[in-house]
Amino acid sequence: MDPRRSFRLDNEVLAFRFTATVSDRASTRPRERLLGPELVALWLDAVGLAVPRVTDADVESVIALRESIYRVGAALAQTRTPAPDDVLAVNQHAAAGRAAVQFDGDTAAWQWGDAPLADALGVLATDAIHVFGARDRAPVRLCEGPGCAGLFVDGSRGRNRRWCSMNTCGNRMKKARLATR
Repeated sequence: MDPRRSFRLDNEVLAFRFTATVSDRASTRPRERLLGPELVALWLDAVGLAVPRVTDADVESVIALRESIYRVGAALAQTRTPAPDDVLAVNQHAAAGRAAVQFDGDTAAWQWGDAPLADALGVLATDAIHVFGARDRAPVRLCEGPGCAGLFVDGSRGRNRRWCSMNTCGNRMKKARLATR
């Protein structure tokens, strides 16, 4: 299976690529893309966090972290205080991870400890923390694309970006405007 067809991998923030494993969040029919251990493993591999094994029991933990990251990001995007339980979950996953990145002279690769999935989730949680807690952070936003509500960082000069990706939601909106003319 080609992960580029299965998952949205176009967000510049790794943690937000993770939250995009649910598409059409704001629609009446959100689409879950992590429908089992094989798909979790495929997504982790697609983003450079391949782990040796994902079990059925692991999927619940993966989805729980993803949703905590999403809820914290959505709260920040709406200038609300994130729920303490979500902040705690993100912090606990970051603290539990023991991953180390290694450079072999050519490429970088993650080195896992005794708990590879916990280490990979720790990388995702740490990435979210870096985005959420950066002192000079660009604002976290929710995509305005119909049904999307995906998270993104608005690094635009005017801080007026509206879509998670110009290639998907932005393009759909432009096409819809042209069609109505």
